[in-house]
Formats: sequence, C-alpha cells, structure tokens
Amino acid sequence: RILRSQLGDDYPLILTLFSPMTYVLRWMGKPKAEAEARKDTESFKVGLGIIADNLRGLMGAAIEAGASGIFFSSMGATTADFTREEYAELGRPFDLRALGGAQGGWLNIIHVHADPNQSGDQIYFEDFTDYPVSVMSWSDRLTGPSLSEALTMTNKCLMGGLYERGPLTHGGETELDNEIMAAVTETKGRRLILANGCSVPDDVPEEWLHVARRLVDNLR
Repeated sequence: RILRSQLGDDYPLILTLFSPMTYVLRWMGKPKAEAEARKDTESFKVGLGIIADNLRGLMGAAIEAGASGIFFSSMGATTADFTREEYAELGRPFDLRALGGAQGGWLNIIHVHADPNQSGDQIYFEDFTDYPVSVMSWSDRLTGPSLSEALTMTNKCLMGGLYERGPLTHGGETELDNEIMAAVTETKGRRLILANGCSVPDDVPEEWLHVARRLVDNLR
C-alpha cells in the first residue's frame, strides 16, 4: 500500500512469491523433500495444500493492496528433480490452487526455475503454458526452450533473453548489447519482456543494470 501510494497507479508493481513445492524444497532441503514426497505422498500433499491455501490468501490480499500481479517462481519441474508425472501430481495442482488468489492481477508471471549449478537440467516448459498467467519466465540462456522455440509453444508473453550470470552481472557493454539484440532478433521484438532469466546476484554492480536499461531505451 505504501509503495502504490508513492508510485501512483501507472507503474507495474509485482510481488515475488514461490510455489508450494518451492517453499518445501527450500525448508526441508531438496534431497530430503524429494525422498519424503515419494515415501509418503499423501501426507506430503496435505502439507502442500496448507501452503497453497495460505499463498492464495496472501496473493489476494497483495493485489487488493495495490500489487499489479504476482511473479510466481516454481522449482522442481525439471529433469534433475521430479519426473514430469510426479510434478503433475505434486506440483501443478497446488500451483493452480495458490494462483487462484492472483486472479485480480493484470500482470501475473510464472517463472519455471532451473538451478544454474545443475548441468543438463531441462525444464518442463510446455506443462506451464496453460497456467492462468500472462507471462512466462525462465532462464532461456541456461536451459531450453529458446525464445524462438517458446514463441511456437505458447501465446503468452515471454520474459527472458539475458543470462542472469553473464554480461548483465559483469559486462562488458558490447557483450550485453549482443544478448539484447539476439533476444530481439529471435522474437522480432514481439511478445517479449526483455529481462534476466532469474534473480540477479545481490553483489552485481548496479552500473550494469543501468547500462542494460540504456541499451534497451536505445532500441527505440
């Protein structure tokens, strides 16, 4: 409410929240959480449901307070974590249950997360194309699909194009400009929110974020 009152109405204000599965993976640790999910699936789903209901209420309250939408980050939907069938049972129903609280937002985003420390990790991108959001975010520089491939897989707006641990974090300007132009070329500048593929490390020099902003402005 404070941010909205200070920024006015003409400014997208997005709250980052995580999927029920993501919270469990973070709280318990990935190996333990995955083992427990497979050992006692029904009890695990009860816990996920409680988290999903709490998130649903929080999302609704945030949007009522002035948020434009939710950036909903989802872990576990990768070949290095749960199988596609496991995520369909343990992830998707509780994602959708939570996202029911975000219906009042006009800029909701699903972020399908891949761990940058896991090599060969592929996300189940196509399993998220029917989520009730306007935008799909993922680390397209880290894992598939590419931006051009994604355009053929969904009608939603795409968010990505910049590697969150690449030129955006340490430069130089030419390399960063090349990434920007490659993303624009792949999508022909349509249905694209040019952004980093995931969160930028906290210790990144702020100058490179300003450089990226200037290069994008120059595209006009």
